[in-house]
Amino acid sequence: MIQITAILIDDERKALAILKNKIERLCPNISIIGETKSPTEGLNLIKQLKPQLVFLDIAMPEMSGFDLLKEIKNPDFEIIFATAFDNYAIEAIDHCAIGYLVKPIDNQDLVKTVNKAIQNINDKTALEKNKLLIENLGVLKLQNQKIVIPSQEGLEFVKISDIVCCEGTNGYTTIHLPYKKTILSSNSIGHFYKLLENQNFYLVHKSHLINLDYIEKYLNEGSVILTNNIKIPVSRNRRMDFLQSLKKT
Repeated sequence: MIQITAILIDDERKALAILKNKIERLCPNISIIGETKSPTEGLNLIKQLKPQLVFLDIAMPEMSGFDLLKEIKNPDFEIIFATAFDNYAIEAIDHCAIGYLVKPIDNQDLVKTVNKAIQNINDKTALEKNKLLIENLGVLKLQNQKIVIPSQEGLEFVKISDIVCCEGTNGYTTIHLPYKKTILSSNSIGHFYKLLENQNFYLVHKSHLINLDYIEKYLNEGSVILTNNIKIPVSRNRRMDFLQSLKKT
């Protein structure tokens, strides 16, 4: 069995002990090589021990998990953040396809997130995703942040404001960008709806998520014309609500 080295950083002694116990019981692939309640000590442990995976609490008084990450020049390790449900934090992490666990940590969620992290370690994508998270945290306007889109060629880092619409087909999603460029993602339309629903996007149809900034015309037949002359149907049961949302923009 391949062992993944890990460090645990959480300023709460009880939370740290519970996390360690759960990992030792449920995640036999994980070898804990360091643990600390101090973010500063955690920073030193990361630099000295060079773990493959770091379990990192976000809300710590001395230094937040995000601030700790910013202190590392090349954060090439996989991260699983822990949070007591901070919407902004979860949104920022989600955009970068980085793992997170909501406290109190559920056993199934832990196993699922750890397995995904192990897969990511094998794919060697941590450095790019961590750098993107740091970049996004410095961007105040959410529409100017970027999201990670897994494609056939690897990972695409796309600015949210550049997404014209998302079209779901058979569990895949085609992302339409300006200048008629498209990206095919193995993620479902539901995945992108979850990421973008609070950022000026509207699910006009079960298979179509559109950026309201790119609407050029609404047709009475029940469809919209977007930039690039993309015609999208609007579900009959969503038309009234959709038209109301247009009036607010």
